[in-house]
Amino acid sequence: MRRSTLTRTTAETDITVEINLDGTGTYDNETGVGFFDHMLDQLSRHSLIDIKVRAKGDLHIDDHHTVEDVGITLGQALTQALGDKRGIRRYGSCLLAMDDAQIRCALDLSARPFLIWNVDFPTSSIGTFDTELVREFFQALSTHGGITLHVDALHGFNSHHIAEAAFKSVARALREAVETDPRKADAIPSTKGAL
Repeated sequence: MRRSTLTRTTAETDITVEINLDGTGTYDNETGVGFFDHMLDQLSRHSLIDIKVRAKGDLHIDDHHTVEDVGITLGQALTQALGDKRGIRRYGSCLLAMDDAQIRCALDLSARPFLIWNVDFPTSSIGTFDTELVREFFQALSTHGGITLHVDALHGFNSHHIAEAAFKSVARALREAVETDPRKADAIPSTKGAL
């Protein structure tokens, strides 16, 4: 059962994340940040990972702590659900187009977190959502999920499309990486014998 439920409570946020890596992309996300909920829904739907997030944060200050801490908790839940990573494909990539935006993602569930982020937004916000928080989320997810994550925007002039394409591209790459490889279902996908 590749599932995990984690709660993270700090002076700034109280977050519970539930995931099922072998789900159907069912989502139920409530963070108090509407655009971010929409992005988490995309992450779930396109990765086929069931994701449920309940977050209460200091939104009277801004959205930063909530978005970052959801990334932290989701990354930790992913690590827990993957266990020793036996049988997974490990690598994933996706070149995704959404209207004017085109995003390329490549990732490795290596337990060696590293983020390469070549994404610029033409506006500082999408509605009331600060666009710099997209990178903050993926930095936290990468660090706490042990993911080497490369995200590159090849085209785009609409900030909403760029952000949504990034979440969808990462989701599709993640879907590929967490899937079981039927040719190596009992093996650790590393010559080291551990990840």
